[in-house]
Amino acid sequence: MRSQISIAAVTPDSSRRRLASAGKFLVLVIAAFLTLAPVVWTLITALTPANVATGQTEFGPGAFIDVFQKIPILLYTWNSALVTLLIAAGQMLSAAMAGYVFARFDFGGKRILFGLILATMMVPMQVTIVPVFMLIRGMGLSDTLLALIIPMIPTAFGTFLMRQYFMGLPPELAEAAQIDGAGPWKIFFRIYLPLAAPGLAIVGILAFNYHWNEFFRPLILTISEQNFTLPLGLVTLQGNLGTGSVATVLAGVVLSMIPAALVFVFGQKPLREGLTAGVSK
Repeated sequence: MRSQISIAAVTPDSSRRRLASAGKFLVLVIAAFLTLAPVVWTLITALTPANVATGQTEFGPGAFIDVFQKIPILLYTWNSALVTLLIAAGQMLSAAMAGYVFARFDFGGKRILFGLILATMMVPMQVTIVPVFMLIRGMGLSDTLLALIIPMIPTAFGTFLMRQYFMGLPPELAEAAQIDGAGPWKIFFRIYLPLAAPGLAIVGILAFNYHWNEFFRPLILTISEQNFTLPLGLVTLQGNLGTGSVATVLAGVVLSMIPAALVFVFGQKPLREGLTAGVSK
């Protein structure tokens, strides 16, 4: 009797479900391996530099010490932090204000203007870098950190994201605030902006991760080494590849990943909340 019950319990549907679960688990394991294996290899190689005299690897922080001795990494880190944080803050503010206007106000040409803003997302940066360079030079900001900050404050993606977020908030809040005598600026900053914090977190975190690792624009817009950002400054370590000091190059890469990793660790909760906001509605 027990054998019959156990045989009946193993149905084709349950077998398929177990097989599907095993297949999903296998795919996730492979994806995790492909994602983490290069990072683990980089970290291990950076911690085991080769001894120039003996040619054998030795475990220790020697490669990281070499990075500080060969390049002014603290200066590059400061430049990257300043540029990235100001861009992220500027994009959060500009995206919030533009998104709020497109979501809550009606004016002539609103749809056309919003469509033009979205169209800029389809234009590659390589197409606009020359006009941007000419404008920056005309403003007298060539080879400055402001040349990296000012052009990136407007954001089409952030405007679209915040517009959708504000459209999901109840308009009755503004009506109630207007009855109490609140003006447009007070309604925006005191009521809607705090409610849009998850959306602002998405804009800020994505902006930080993108511009912290940005290489192309600093390469074009900066010349002086004192204005190099971290990704551009790490290129000077490539000369160590000819001497076999691969660990020094990878140590610089590991150091550059630390701020982005910290932002991910501490920002994943607001990012997750912002991305899933409204799903359960």
